[in-house]
Amino acid sequence: MSFWSRAVLIIALSLLAGVAGSGAASAQDSRQNTPGEFDFYVLSLSWSPSYCETASERGANGRNQQMQCGGRPYSFVVHGLWPQYDRGFPNYCQRPAPRLDRNIVSSMLDLMPAPGLIFSEWDKHGTCSGVSAKAYFETVRKARAAVKIPAEFLQLTETREVTPAEVEEAFVKANPGLSNAAVTVTCDSKRLSEVRLCLNKDLQFRACEEIDRRACRRDKIEMPPVRGG
Repeated sequence: MSFWSRAVLIIALSLLAGVAGSGAASAQDSRQNTPGEFDFYVLSLSWSPSYCETASERGANGRNQQMQCGGRPYSFVVHGLWPQYDRGFPNYCQRPAPRLDRNIVSSMLDLMPAPGLIFSEWDKHGTCSGVSAKAYFETVRKARAAVKIPAEFLQLTETREVTPAEVEEAFVKANPGLSNAAVTVTCDSKRLSEVRLCLNKDLQFRACEEIDRRACRRDKIEMPPVRGG
Protein backbone atom coordinates (compact mmCIF):
# COMPACT_ATOMS: atom_id res chain seq x y z
CA MET A 1 0.00 0.00 0.00
CA SER A 2 1.42 3.40 -0.98
CA PHE A 3 2.02 6.24 1.47
CA TRP A 4 -0.98 8.20 0.11
CA SER A 5 -3.24 5.14 0.26
CA ARG A 6 -2.29 4.61 3.91
CA ALA A 7 -2.91 8.28 4.64
CA VAL A 8 -6.39 8.14 3.08
CA LEU A 9 -7.18 4.98 5.07
CA ILE A 10 -6.10 6.58 8.36
CA ILE A 11 -8.25 9.66 7.66
CA ALA A 12 -11.24 7.50 6.80
CA LEU A 13 -10.86 5.46 10.00
CA SER A 14 -10.56 8.65 12.04
CA LEU A 15 -13.79 9.99 10.56
CA LEU A 16 -15.59 6.73 11.30
CA ALA A 17 -14.33 6.81 14.89
CA GLY A 18 -15.65 10.36 15.23
CA VAL A 19 -19.07 9.30 13.97
CA ALA A 20 -19.12 6.34 16.36
CA GLY A 21 -18.12 8.59 19.23
CA SER A 22 -20.86 11.08 18.48
CA GLY A 23 -23.33 8.18 18.34
CA ALA A 24 -22.26 7.05 21.82
CA ALA A 25 -22.70 10.57 23.11
CA SER A 26 -26.15 10.86 21.57
CA ALA A 27 -27.11 7.59 23.30
CA GLN A 28 -26.94 9.56 26.54
CA ASP A 29 -30.23 11.27 27.27
CA SER A 30 -30.29 14.59 25.43
CA ARG A 31 -31.88 16.23 28.48
CA GLN A 32 -28.89 15.27 30.63
CA ASN A 33 -28.95 17.27 33.87
CA THR A 34 -31.62 19.73 32.77
CA PRO A 35 -33.64 20.46 35.94
CA GLY A 36 -37.20 19.18 35.74
CA GLU A 37 -36.61 17.14 32.58
CA PHE A 38 -36.92 13.49 33.62
CA ASP A 39 -39.30 10.54 33.24
CA PHE A 40 -40.00 9.15 36.71
CA TYR A 41 -38.84 8.91 40.32
CA VAL A 42 -37.16 6.17 42.32
CA LEU A 43 -38.06 6.23 46.00
CA SER A 44 -35.19 4.52 47.79
CA LEU A 45 -35.96 3.12 51.25
CA SER A 46 -32.92 2.08 53.26
CA TRP A 47 -33.12 -0.68 55.87
CA SER A 48 -31.63 1.37 58.71
CA PRO A 49 -30.45 -1.59 60.86
CA SER A 50 -28.25 -2.81 57.97
CA TYR A 51 -26.77 0.66 57.54
CA CYS A 52 -25.99 0.84 61.24
CA GLU A 53 -24.43 -2.64 61.35
CA THR A 54 -22.19 -1.75 58.42
CA ALA A 55 -21.25 1.60 59.94
CA SER A 56 -20.35 -0.13 63.20
CA GLU A 57 -18.15 -2.68 61.42
CA ARG A 58 -16.31 0.14 59.65
CA GLY A 59 -15.84 2.07 62.86
CA ALA A 60 -17.83 5.03 61.52
CA ASN A 61 -19.10 7.19 64.37
CA GLY A 62 -19.87 10.58 62.87
CA ARG A 63 -22.86 12.74 63.66
CA ASN A 64 -24.99 11.15 60.97
CA GLN A 65 -24.34 7.65 62.31
CA GLN A 66 -25.01 8.78 65.88
CA MET A 67 -28.35 10.30 64.93
CA GLN A 68 -29.60 7.34 62.89
CA CYS A 69 -28.01 4.55 64.92
CA GLY A 70 -28.82 5.66 68.43
CA GLY A 71 -31.72 4.38 70.48
CA ARG A 72 -34.59 5.22 68.13
CA PRO A 73 -36.12 2.13 66.49
CA TYR A 74 -35.76 3.06 62.80
CA SER A 75 -36.79 0.41 60.28
CA PHE A 76 -37.03 1.65 56.68
CA VAL A 77 -35.92 5.25 56.28
CA VAL A 78 -35.88 7.39 53.15
CA HIS A 79 -32.52 7.36 51.42
CA GLY A 80 -33.76 9.58 48.63
CA LEU A 81 -36.20 10.41 45.85
CA TRP A 82 -34.29 10.27 42.59
CA PRO A 83 -35.37 11.71 39.25
CA GLN A 84 -34.67 9.15 36.51
CA TYR A 85 -34.62 8.85 32.74
CA ASP A 86 -35.94 5.71 31.11
CA ARG A 87 -32.26 5.06 30.49
CA GLY A 88 -29.84 6.62 32.94
CA PHE A 89 -30.39 9.44 35.40
CA PRO A 90 -29.45 13.07 36.02
CA ASN A 91 -27.47 14.30 39.00
CA TYR A 92 -25.99 17.52 40.38
CA CYS A 93 -28.16 19.56 38.04
CA GLN A 94 -27.24 22.90 39.63
CA ARG A 95 -23.70 23.75 40.69
CA PRO A 96 -23.54 25.17 43.24
CA ALA A 97 -26.87 23.91 44.52
CA PRO A 98 -29.28 26.51 45.93
CA ARG A 99 -28.74 26.84 49.65
CA LEU A 100 -30.90 24.47 51.69
CA ASP A 101 -32.78 26.11 54.56
CA ARG A 102 -32.07 24.42 57.87
CA ASN A 103 -35.76 24.58 58.76
CA ILE A 104 -36.39 22.23 55.84
CA VAL A 105 -33.64 19.92 57.11
CA SER A 106 -35.18 19.83 60.58
CA SER A 107 -38.62 19.10 59.14
CA MET A 108 -37.34 16.01 57.30
CA LEU A 109 -35.46 14.29 60.11
CA ASP A 110 -38.39 11.99 60.88
CA LEU A 111 -38.05 10.40 57.43
CA MET A 112 -34.35 10.97 56.70
CA PRO A 113 -32.67 10.84 60.12
CA ALA A 114 -29.34 12.47 59.29
CA PRO A 115 -28.74 16.10 58.25
CA GLY A 116 -25.79 15.13 56.06
CA LEU A 117 -28.01 12.77 54.08
CA ILE A 118 -30.63 15.47 53.51
CA PHE A 119 -28.06 18.00 52.29
CA SER A 120 -26.37 15.51 49.95
CA GLU A 121 -29.65 14.25 48.51
CA TRP A 122 -30.74 17.79 47.72
CA ASP A 123 -27.42 18.59 46.02
CA LYS A 124 -27.28 15.39 43.96
CA HIS A 125 -30.93 14.59 43.23
CA GLY A 126 -33.23 17.36 44.44
CA THR A 127 -31.65 19.94 42.16
CA CYS A 128 -32.73 17.80 39.20
CA SER A 129 -36.41 17.94 40.17
CA GLY A 130 -36.93 21.39 38.69
CA VAL A 131 -38.74 22.67 41.78
CA SER A 132 -37.74 24.53 44.92
CA ALA A 133 -36.22 22.74 47.88
CA LYS A 134 -39.46 23.16 49.82
CA ALA A 135 -41.51 21.64 47.00
CA TYR A 136 -39.00 18.83 46.45
CA PHE A 137 -39.03 17.70 50.07
CA GLU A 138 -42.82 17.98 50.16
CA THR A 139 -42.77 15.55 47.23
CA VAL A 140 -40.41 13.26 49.16
CA ARG A 141 -42.91 13.19 52.00
CA LYS A 142 -45.83 12.51 49.66
CA ALA A 143 -43.92 9.71 47.94
CA ARG A 144 -43.10 8.11 51.27
CA ALA A 145 -46.75 8.40 52.35
CA ALA A 146 -47.78 6.59 49.16
CA VAL A 147 -45.87 3.48 50.24
CA LYS A 148 -46.99 1.18 53.04
CA ILE A 149 -44.25 -0.71 54.85
CA PRO A 150 -45.21 -4.37 55.35
CA ALA A 151 -46.23 -4.92 58.97
CA GLU A 152 -43.72 -7.74 59.51
CA PHE A 153 -40.82 -5.31 58.99
CA LEU A 154 -41.92 -2.53 61.34
CA GLN A 155 -40.80 -4.05 64.64
CA LEU A 156 -38.34 -6.77 63.72
CA THR A 157 -36.88 -7.98 67.03
CA GLU A 158 -34.31 -10.49 65.78
CA THR A 159 -32.24 -11.06 62.67
CA ARG A 160 -34.35 -12.48 59.88
CA GLU A 161 -33.09 -14.37 56.86
CA VAL A 162 -35.06 -13.61 53.72
CA THR A 163 -34.83 -13.88 49.97
CA PRO A 164 -34.98 -10.71 47.84
CA ALA A 165 -38.15 -12.11 46.26
CA GLU A 166 -39.81 -12.44 49.68
CA VAL A 167 -39.15 -8.78 50.45
CA GLU A 168 -40.52 -7.72 47.06
CA GLU A 169 -43.62 -9.85 47.50
CA ALA A 170 -44.25 -8.39 50.95
CA PHE A 171 -44.23 -4.86 49.50
CA VAL A 172 -46.42 -5.89 46.55
CA LYS A 173 -48.94 -7.48 48.92
CA ALA A 174 -49.02 -4.42 51.20
CA ASN A 175 -49.39 -1.88 48.38
CA PRO A 176 -52.34 -2.20 45.97
CA GLY A 177 -51.28 -1.31 42.44
CA LEU A 178 -47.61 -2.14 43.03
CA SER A 179 -46.21 -4.87 40.78
CA ASN A 180 -42.91 -6.73 40.89
CA ALA A 181 -41.86 -4.71 37.84
CA ALA A 182 -41.98 -1.51 39.93
CA VAL A 183 -39.95 -2.61 42.97
CA THR A 184 -36.48 -4.00 43.45
CA VAL A 185 -34.28 -5.00 46.37
CA THR A 186 -30.57 -4.22 46.76
CA CYS A 187 -28.08 -5.80 49.13
CA ASP A 188 -24.44 -5.81 50.16
CA SER A 189 -22.41 -8.98 50.67
CA LYS A 190 -24.88 -10.36 53.21
CA ARG A 191 -27.55 -7.86 54.24
CA LEU A 192 -30.62 -6.18 52.78
CA SER A 193 -29.63 -2.64 51.84
CA GLU A 194 -32.60 -0.96 50.20
CA VAL A 195 -36.01 -1.37 48.65
CA ARG A 196 -36.42 0.85 45.59
CA LEU A 197 -39.84 1.69 44.19
CA CYS A 198 -40.53 3.41 40.89
CA LEU A 199 -43.20 6.10 40.67
CA ASN A 200 -44.29 8.42 37.89
CA LYS A 201 -44.41 12.17 38.44
CA ASP A 202 -47.92 11.80 39.87
CA LEU A 203 -46.46 9.34 42.42
CA GLN A 204 -48.27 6.33 41.00
CA PHE A 205 -46.32 3.07 40.77
CA ARG A 206 -44.82 2.29 37.37
CA ALA A 207 -42.57 -0.38 35.88
CA CYS A 208 -38.84 0.32 35.54
CA GLU A 209 -36.82 -2.42 33.89
CA GLU A 210 -33.45 -0.68 34.17
CA ILE A 211 -33.79 -0.33 37.95
CA ASP A 212 -34.71 -3.99 38.22
CA ARG A 213 -31.48 -4.96 36.46
CA ARG A 214 -29.52 -3.61 39.45
CA ALA A 215 -31.34 -5.91 41.90
CA CYS A 216 -29.75 -8.12 44.55
CA ARG A 217 -28.85 -11.51 43.07
CA ARG A 218 -28.12 -13.35 46.32
CA ASP A 219 -30.23 -16.33 47.33
CA LYS A 220 -30.51 -15.29 50.98
CA ILE A 221 -29.85 -12.05 52.80
CA GLU A 222 -30.11 -10.90 56.43
CA MET A 223 -32.33 -8.22 57.91
CA PRO A 224 -30.76 -7.16 61.24
CA PRO A 225 -33.32 -6.34 63.95
CA VAL A 226 -34.68 -2.85 64.54
CA ARG A 227 -32.59 -1.08 67.17
CA GLY A 228 -34.36 -0.85 70.47
CA GLY A 229 -37.31 -2.74 69.01
